[in-house]
Amino acid sequence: MMKILVVDDEPDVRQLFEQRFRREIRNGTFSFDFAYSGEEALKYLNEHFSEVVLILSDINMPGMSGLELLRRIKQEHPTPPPPTVMMITAYADQESHRQAMQLGANDFLTKPVDFTALKERLISMEKA
Repeated sequence: MMKILVVDDEPDVRQLFEQRFRREIRNGTFSFDFAYSGEEALKYLNEHFSEVVLILSDINMPGMSGLELLRRIKQEHPTPPPPTVMMITAYADQESHRQAMQLGANDFLTKPVDFTALKERLISMEKA
């Protein structure tokens, strides 16, 4: 089972992921947990780090941005294997993309998230 932490300040994100991945959650392919801020995500990771395989984080959040969260994850949790981190942004902003890649992001998605493409990526990661 692939454990995924979704970090996004939008409250409806949980319902969206649970609807789109209903079958995969039910059959045990994926397990999702949710944090609604960068600070909440760090607290979660401090308690569950070894379980998390993938982090999907929004870049634009109040308080700690997704880029700051990414920097902290890479600094504070270098233990192998580090989780894969995919950054999500509503803006196809080249500067954010460049910063995210420099900070060690593994992938970059734009909103609205193409759940079909995301599901294919996750399934291929899970099989790897």
